[in-house]
Order: sequence, then C-alpha cells, then structure tokens
Amino acid sequence: MKKLILVYNPISGDATFKYKLDDMIAKFLQRDCIVIPYRTQKENLQPFGHFIRNIEVDGVIIAGGDGTLHEIINIMIHEGIDLPIGIIASGTSNDFASFLGIDVDLDAYIDTIASGETIPIDIGKIGTGYFINVASAGMLTCVAHEVDRRLKNALGKMAYYLRGLGELPHFRAFPMTIHADEHVFSEKVFLFLILNSGTVGSLKNVAVNAKVNDGLLDLLLVKKCKIQDLMSLTAELMAGKNITTRKNVIYLQAKNITIDCAVQLDSDLDGELGPRLPLTITTLPGKMKLFYTKQ
Repeated sequence: MKKLILVYNPISGDATFKYKLDDMIAKFLQRDCIVIPYRTQKENLQPFGHFIRNIEVDGVIIAGGDGTLHEIINIMIHEGIDLPIGIIASGTSNDFASFLGIDVDLDAYIDTIASGETIPIDIGKIGTGYFINVASAGMLTCVAHEVDRRLKNALGKMAYYLRGLGELPHFRAFPMTIHADEHVFSEKVFLFLILNSGTVGSLKNVAVNAKVNDGLLDLLLVKKCKIQDLMSLTAELMAGKNITTRKNVIYLQAKNITIDCAVQLDSDLDGELGPRLPLTITTLPGKMKLFYTKQ
C-alpha cells in the first residue's frame, strides 16, 4: 500500500475541505493508499518539515489553493525533501491545478496518484525562495494581500476583481530594466508576469506557449499605454484571447531573468508577498515531481 501525507489548509477557499476529510481518506483507502492528514496554518508550517523528515511516505498531497501549494513546495525544497506532490484544488485561486486540468475530475486524479505515475515540473527560484506558478509585480499585485480573508472566502475570486476595479484610477507605470537571457530592454511597465503555467488569476491562455516542464519561464510585460488600450487588453484577457501579439505587450521565454525598478516595488509569488525588486529569477528544470498522467 502507498503511504501519503495529505496536507490541508482548513481556511483555504470556502473553508469546507475539513468537512470532506473523512470522505477524502475513504477515496484513497479504496485505492490501497494510506493517508496521514496534516492540518497546516501559518503557525505550524515550519514543523511540517521536521514532521515529514521523520516518517517514510511515498508522496505529499496538498489540498488548498496556490498559496498553500507555494508554502509547502518551499518547505520541501528548503528541507531537501524529494517526494512527488499531488494537488487537490480547494483554494480561492487554483491556477496551477487548473492549467493542468487536474481539478476537473477528482476521482480520476486520485486514480493517477494511486498509480504512482508522475511527470517532472519546473520551479522558479528568486533569491532563497521558490514559486511554482507565477512571480509578478506592478499594478494589481497588491490586491491579493489587501483583500480581507472573510470577503475572499465569501466571494471567492470575485473579491479580487472588485478590489482591482477600485484600483483602476490609481494605476501607474513603473520604469523597469529587464534582462531575459540575451534580451535587454528598458520600459515603463504597468505589470509584469513571470509564468510557469499559462493560467493566472483564473485567466486562461495568458502565456500561450507555457509548459510546466520545458525548462523555460514565460515573461509577459504590459507596457504603459492609454487607459482605453489597457481596458481593451483586459477585456480580451478575460475572454481568454491571445494578448501576446498586442503592441503594448512584450512576451518571450527565458531561463534566466533579472528585473530592476527605479522605485521601490514589492513582488508577488503565487499570490503570496514576495521580495522587493530588483529580482533575479532562474528556472530549475524538473526540480519536482507531480502525480500526473502523461498526455
């Protein structure tokens, strides 16, 4: 029998996963998998590294959103824990799982976990931290940190969008210098995204060439433009259209990226507050393994 740790965030998303825990354990037992639940919150994240080092398991299943996923993969990498991960999407934002389609059929995905089939996935590194889906800075990146948790739990992703609309009158561009492999340019930028997947903020098709195991990160910059052009771009993005060819967008792929800004600006990593610019970002190809059926 496989032995798995099921790490779950009791307040993630609509905060109902904890009530489904027994049913989840039963689903795994039906597939000859023993599950060890681990309830995680900010105050006991670090003991998780000690906990997992002292038991012998075949994988780590992470139930939560992108933020929970971010926290656990950072602990695993820092602690040198080389185990495959699985993702049960139960957060407000589940972009990485959504991009891979593993949030569509839970029973089918548990079958995949039980089979032990995995793929390598890339990880982004910034300083001493890591991200699995996206690093960003500029307009809107503060929204995730300013939305009240109770409002987020009640309204879900709509809370982010409502807050973002309220910020529209205050949008401004930031002077940045970007090095992406052999490319170097300076621009006034509303927003930049460095993506491992093609989905961010529940918006699909943001990075049209993104793959989670190609050894590259996708860089997308929205350059300063008129407000009507920005609104048009936003509308196309929300409709799932390809925006990468628009004249006020720079889109490319690179292994190594550095970004500097003439003003103080904080970054966002997978929806969590990241380091202040300048940033040096590197791709770690195949750094982790994910339970996943090869397409």
